[in-house]
Amino acid sequence: MTLIPWILLILAVALQLVTLPALILRKDSNAAAWRGFIPGLHFLSWLELIQRPWYWIIFLLVPGINLLLLTVMHVELGLAFGRRSLKDQWIMGALPWWGLWELRQSKDGWIGKRDWSKTRKSTVREWSEALIWATVVAGSLRMLIVEPFTIPTPSMEGSMLVGDYLIVSKTSYGPKLPRTPFTLPFVHNALPGGLTPSYTSWFSLPNLRLPGFRNVERYDAVVFSFPHGDTVYVDPNLVGHDYYALLRRDGIGRAGGDVQTFSLNPDRYMDEARAKASKNPGLRARPLDKMENYVKRCVGLPGETVSVIEGQLHINGEAVSNPEGLQMEYRVTFANQAEAKSAFRKLKLTNLDLGPVSAVPEGLAAVMALTESEVAAIRTLAAKVEPMSNAHRRGRLEMFPNVWDEEFNLWDPDNFGPVMLPKKGNTIELTERNVKLYRRWIGAYEHHNLVVLPNGQVIIDGKPETEYTFGMDGYWMMGDNRHRSADSRMWGFVPEDHIVGRATLTWFSKQNSAQHGESKIRWDRVLRPVE
Repeated sequence: MTLIPWILLILAVALQLVTLPALILRKDSNAAAWRGFIPGLHFLSWLELIQRPWYWIIFLLVPGINLLLLTVMHVELGLAFGRRSLKDQWIMGALPWWGLWELRQSKDGWIGKRDWSKTRKSTVREWSEALIWATVVAGSLRMLIVEPFTIPTPSMEGSMLVGDYLIVSKTSYGPKLPRTPFTLPFVHNALPGGLTPSYTSWFSLPNLRLPGFRNVERYDAVVFSFPHGDTVYVDPNLVGHDYYALLRRDGIGRAGGDVQTFSLNPDRYMDEARAKASKNPGLRARPLDKMENYVKRCVGLPGETVSVIEGQLHINGEAVSNPEGLQMEYRVTFANQAEAKSAFRKLKLTNLDLGPVSAVPEGLAAVMALTESEVAAIRTLAAKVEPMSNAHRRGRLEMFPNVWDEEFNLWDPDNFGPVMLPKKGNTIELTERNVKLYRRWIGAYEHHNLVVLPNGQVIIDGKPETEYTFGMDGYWMMGDNRHRSADSRMWGFVPEDHIVGRATLTWFSKQNSAQHGESKIRWDRVLRPVE
């Protein structure tokens, strides 16, 4: 990390703090100049000098918008003290370090903001001001109120479709203030057309969430920062995938493709895979608010115990109702291709619902993702319909907590758990099982240094511990397309500080020919609430 940005930031703030008190006294010799010395409060004095409303401070919290607004405020500060030539405005906007110091050393008196009542603004100036304020307002709404989101994968098919354009409410759970305040507006984490970061990573703020209208509830469609996206492969085909799963796959390959051999020394093989990936295609760490955004359905709340038995979700040992539109994979056998096409057409299925197709003695077998109502309908159209088994995924370290263990090796997407979700204030014993389940939570999410000694003793932050008390809430997220969703069953808990907002409305929906068989607007889904 270079020190130059920090030096420039500290210098800019220092110049503001030493300049504003002097300027306040030039406007009013009896004013409370001390307010200009206090970081944060000095913005109020600044806005008074340029005769702008106090609520501009809110816009300073918005990434990207804050840089734009600070530039405007620097220029207007110069204007308020008579520096109105084009050269002076450029200096105050582009070189505030120079402009502020020069303004402080001068004897320019306060004359207030420019009065445009008797002068016509140029067309360029009018359009520039309109564009700036449109950017400020739209950027603030995007960060604090609502944000658009697109469904890119079929993991929520059945309720949310690929090609749905959603409105995500930030106010439902409370908008999060950004950790990376210096970023380009309207761009999440990379410049268009590539993977160049759209933000600066040298300066970050602590996590802070403003009050919301409600808590996360079961079956909410939640948008969140992907927990395993804190590092990414610098490759457009891999950047949105599970970084640790990719490393583990490469590490297993380095162990001769044998999972058990890999598990004897996972750190060695993971380090080798990481060293290779750091050279080609390259690795990049991402701050929390710049991780890829995922959307899943929240099925488990803090403190609850989650398990899946034969595909049925259980909470605290009791089966719960499934969300409407839940899909599972089935192997459907047809007598011939004509029957298969007829069923496909009658049920209005798309290419995304279809999996591998193979010839069998009975005719044609196709793997399909179907809802309960579609299963009932297709039984009258096909020779045989049987649920797909996921037993082949056991013992491959695909399932959370992704470690070799006699119990965990028996888990698959349809048979999983029990796992208790973290809840702030709850205390667990640091048994061998719990250390495996919560090690990443304690280390990566709650930022403690956890070490397990060869004798099994657990050391946290240098102290032997037998218990651990959670500092945050954790949630369990699953896709409605249960057999085609990478979710908490594979990568575990979603911490509360990763929650972005609640998907509330599908404002537009479009399908394409490659994924759905034909391209068209789905008018029946436009302006439809997300259920």
